[in-house]
Amino acid sequence: MTATDWRGVAKADEDERNERIERKFVGGSGTLLRELLRPYKWAMWVLVGIVLVENAARLSIPYLVKEGIDTGIPPIRADNNLEPLFVIVGIVLLATLTQAVARNLFLVRSGKVGQDVLFEVRRRVFRHFQALSPAFHDDYTSGRVISRQTSDVDAIYEMLETGFDGLVTAALTLVGTAGLLLFLDVKLGLVALCCGPFLFWVTNWFRKSSASAYRVTREKVALVIVHFVESMGGIRAVQAFRREPRNQEIFDDVNDQYRAANLTSFRLVVWFMPGIRLIGNVTIAVVLIYGGYLAYHGEVTVGVLAAFLLYLRQFFEPMMEISQFYNTFQSASAALDKLAGVLREQPGVPEPTRPEALPAPRGEVRFDAVDFAYVDDRPVLEGLDLRVPAGQTLALVGTTGAGKTTVAKLATRFYDPTAGRVLLDGVDLRDLTSDVLRRAVVMVTQENYLFSGTIADNIRFGRPDATMEDVQGATRALGAHDFISALPDGYETAVANQGGRLSAGQRQLVAFARAFLADPAVLILDEATSSLDVPSERLVQQALRTVLAGRTAVIIAHRLSTVEIADRVIVMEHGRIVEDGTPADLIASGEGRFSDLHEAWLDSLA
Repeated sequence: MTATDWRGVAKADEDERNERIERKFVGGSGTLLRELLRPYKWAMWVLVGIVLVENAARLSIPYLVKEGIDTGIPPIRADNNLEPLFVIVGIVLLATLTQAVARNLFLVRSGKVGQDVLFEVRRRVFRHFQALSPAFHDDYTSGRVISRQTSDVDAIYEMLETGFDGLVTAALTLVGTAGLLLFLDVKLGLVALCCGPFLFWVTNWFRKSSASAYRVTREKVALVIVHFVESMGGIRAVQAFRREPRNQEIFDDVNDQYRAANLTSFRLVVWFMPGIRLIGNVTIAVVLIYGGYLAYHGEVTVGVLAAFLLYLRQFFEPMMEISQFYNTFQSASAALDKLAGVLREQPGVPEPTRPEALPAPRGEVRFDAVDFAYVDDRPVLEGLDLRVPAGQTLALVGTTGAGKTTVAKLATRFYDPTAGRVLLDGVDLRDLTSDVLRRAVVMVTQENYLFSGTIADNIRFGRPDATMEDVQGATRALGAHDFISALPDGYETAVANQGGRLSAGQRQLVAFARAFLADPAVLILDEATSSLDVPSERLVQQALRTVLAGRTAVIIAHRLSTVEIADRVIVMEHGRIVEDGTPADLIASGEGRFSDLHEAWLDSLA
C-alpha cells in the first residue's frame, strides 16, 4: 500500500470517528428551544400581539387603496369634494405610522429576549462543559467545544434575531391576504389561490432538501474549527515535525467539504426563490387578465382589481421570507441539536444525592479492591488494595501503562472505579461533593497549565480570595519570590500564551505555589518534574519538600531523584502492586524492580 493509500485510509478513519462523535452528542433541539423560551412566554405573547398590530396595519393599506379609488375619487368627479379622499389618505398615514411604531417596539423587545436567551445558552453550555468529566473531553476535542460556543450559538442568534419576526409575519400575511382576497371577490380570489398547490409542492421540496443540507453544513464548519484550533494549539509540534504541508492538506480538505456543503445549500435557495417568483408572476398575470375581463364587464371595480394586485405582491413576498427563515431555522436547528446532545450528556462522576461532610480532612487515602478500565474489555487496575496514611509521601513507580496515572485520576475522582471504592478519611469519594473533594485533594501535572491573567491571579487560582500577602508568603516559602519580583511587572506580570515566556522550572514553581496556597490535605503530583532540566529540577525539589510537608502526597515519577524524598515507594506493573517499601529498604534488598531502576539511574549519572 502506497503512502497516498495510507493517507486515504487514515482520513477515512478520521472522518468516521468525527461523524461517530457528532452523532453521539446530538438530539433534542425542540426540547432545548422550549426550555430556553419558557421563562419568556409572556414576553413572547406580547411580541405576537405587537406583530399582529403591525401586520394588521400593513394589510389594511391595499384595502384603503381600494377604498380611495372606489369611494374617494368619484366625489371629486361629481362635485369636486376632496374630503373622502383626504380621510382615506389620513387613515393610510395612520396605518403606516402604526406599522412603523409597532415595528420599532418589536425590534427593541425581541432583541432583549434574544440576547437573554443567548446569555442563558452560553452560561448553560459553559457550566455543563466544566461539569463533564475528563472522559468526555477525551472524546470531545477543544475545537468542538469552541464550535459549540461560537458558530452554533451564532446560528441560534441569527434565528432569534430575524427568524421569529419573519415566520410570524409571513404566516399572518399568508392567512390574512388569502382571507382578504376571498372577501374582496370570491371568484377572483379562488383564481388567485389556485397557485397554492404549486407553492406547497415547491416549499415542501425545499424543506426536505434543506434539512439535511444545513445539518451537514454545521458538521463541516465544526471540522474546520476543530482542525484550526488543534493545529494552532500544537503549533510547536507542527513546526518541529514539519507538519505544515500535511496540516494544510487536511485543512484544505475540510474547508473544501465546508464549501461544498454551503454550495449545496446555496443551490437549493437558487432554485427555490426563482421558483416562487415565477409562480407569483404567473399568478399576477392570470389575475390581471381575468380581473381586467371582470372589470370590463362591470363585475368588479378598478379599486378591487388594484387591491388584488397589491395583495398578491404581499402574498408572495412572505414566501421569500419563509425561505430565508427556513435557511436560518435549519442552521439553528442543527446547532441546537448539537448543543442539546452535549447538555444531555451526564457527567461521568455525578454529584452524590446524599453527600457526606468532611469538616477537617486528615488526608488518609485508601483503595479498596478497586477495578478500573477505560474500555470495558481492557482492565487497567484489578483488585487494587492500597492504604496511604495521613501525612505520608508515597511514590508510584513503574513502566508506562502500569496504571500509575490511573491511580492519580481515581484519587482525584476524575473517574470512578469500575468496582471497589476509593476513600478519603474513610468516606467514599462518590459521597463527597466536588467542592469538598477539590478543597481536600489537589493534583499538579507536568503541563502546569497557566491561565490568562497575572502571575498573582494564577497563584490565587485555588483561593481567589487570597491576599497579596498570602500569595507572597507561598512564593517565599517555595523560593519563587525572587524570580517573580524580577519580572517586568512583578506579580502583576501578564501571563502570555500559557506562560510561554517563563521557563519550565518557573512555571512549575508557580504551579506549586498555587497548590501550596490552596492548602489541600492530599496533593497528587503526576510527573510534575519530568519535563525539567537538572538545574530546574534541583530548584523545584527544594520547593517540593516545602509543599509536601504536613500533608499526604502521592508522587508519580520516572526520575528517582524525585522518588528519594518519599517515605514509601510502590512499584506497579500491569495494574498491580509488585513491590512496596521505603526507598532505602527496596534499594538495600539488591533485587526487584526498584533496585534495578536505581542501578540504571546511577549508571546514567556516571
